[in-house]
Amino acid sequence: MKICSTCKTRFDSDDWRCPSCAHTPPEINGYPALAEKLANSNEGFHPEYFGQLATLETGNFWFQSRNNLILLLINKHYPNLRSFLEIGCGTGFVLSGIASTYPSAKLTGAEIFSAGLSYAALRLPAAQFMQMDARDIPFDAHFDAIGAFDVLEHIEEDDAVLKQMYRALKPGGVAILTVPQHPALWSAQDEMACHVRRYTATELRDKASQAGFDVVDSGSFVSILLPLMWLSRKLGNTRNDGQHDPMAELRIGNVMNFILRTIMSAEILLTRLGVRFPAGGSLFIVARKRA
Repeated sequence: MKICSTCKTRFDSDDWRCPSCAHTPPEINGYPALAEKLANSNEGFHPEYFGQLATLETGNFWFQSRNNLILLLINKHYPNLRSFLEIGCGTGFVLSGIASTYPSAKLTGAEIFSAGLSYAALRLPAAQFMQMDARDIPFDAHFDAIGAFDVLEHIEEDDAVLKQMYRALKPGGVAILTVPQHPALWSAQDEMACHVRRYTATELRDKASQAGFDVVDSGSFVSILLPLMWLSRKLGNTRNDGQHDPMAELRIGNVMNFILRTIMSAEILLTRLGVRFPAGGSLFIVARKRA
């Protein structure tokens, strides 16, 4: 069910026109704008990075490995996926991976910054996209699964987002989350990426539980490479030239990218076999809405 942003009527329709008050959200570049005032904001992210991300994601070991992890978790916890919402879909790289594995699933991408939606639509012409504030998700018991991948750390009110995700899921549906882990790894990279926090495992699990979820799986990601990541962040913190590049970690040579992708492939294999690493650069959890 959709929820009208004006009168809060719940309705089932292919479009956004409310049958009760006739309100229809405006469109920006052809996409429904459900939080129009925030569509061109730069709070929490710099929209000008979308173009760079669209180029870098496809061949980068980290984005490829994260996609593999996400697909592993969907297959394990909701293998009969029919509907999926990604919050903060960016350029659509994650959704494109899900579409290739679940071609019959109805995919929806939401992004607070309207600038990213055109990149996502190029990758997935059949998916539905909208401009939306994750703190106000206009759905009720609508999706089998919802993903927020490296999104919550950009939002002060992450507890509100989790509660909104809980409402938008069907009973028994799952939320899949990835976030940066370990506050001790905080660096200039986090500041340039507009993060407001790095999480501990306990913190994220507790927040998911407080939103009503049952946490059914969790673990660390980028664990084997954690010493290298720690060293990179500490060296980065010593820079004082004001020229820190938030995309620098993604611009690596082909040889190094191959080596890192091979290491991450081994880590994903161990995760598939049931190993859950206690520490890593990122953290994932799967949380289920009570039936």
